[in-house]
Amino acid sequence: MLQIQSFTFSPIQENTYLLFNEFKQCIIIDPGCYFDAEKETLKEFIETNGLKPALLLNTHCHLDHVFGNKFIAETYNLTLQLHEKEKSVLSFAPTSGLMYNMPFDNYAGVFIELKGGDKILLGDDELEIIEAPGHSPGSICFYCSKQHFIIGGDVLFKRSIGRTDLPGGNHQILLNSIRQKLFLLPDDTIVYSGHGTETTIGEEKFFNPFVGINV
Repeated sequence: MLQIQSFTFSPIQENTYLLFNEFKQCIIIDPGCYFDAEKETLKEFIETNGLKPALLLNTHCHLDHVFGNKFIAETYNLTLQLHEKEKSVLSFAPTSGLMYNMPFDNYAGVFIELKGGDKILLGDDELEIIEAPGHSPGSICFYCSKQHFIIGGDVLFKRSIGRTDLPGGNHQILLNSIRQKLFLLPDDTIVYSGHGTETTIGEEKFFNPFVGINV
């Protein structure tokens, strides 16, 4: 069974997720640690709990979700896994960083490409990849059907949705992704978003003012 630990990093208040099992293997998703102290916070949690990082995943590659990619990859000798359409987004991230006065060193290694329907395995646990573009061209979510949760990136938030005014964003495609992909999941599925607090699929179906069933 997977346990989930979240960290909120950087002035942009991004949620970084660390998933780990009973064998002390762990997955790091969207490391947004920008400051050295934040990198140490993440590293200290891993070391204190005796965890062994096995996978580095990005839901998408806007700057706030990739600040710590290089640090994690080099510290734990990991290869970044992402959707093919996010490579160009990742390449542009340092330029965005300069626009926000937040320069950073970008990941520059090789990639493992992910696509919808792929399975991420960690010991006996499995995450299914769901493609959910719109916020960015290659946004993906990591769904655990056994434990009824999804790591959703910036697709769906508690009573909100991802912005679509950034390069590659598309409002209608985002709405379609939520309604045709995420809203097909069980209502009790917990949504761990890229910002803010968690919610459930059922709550957002009924109460989300942007995409709920009453819209």
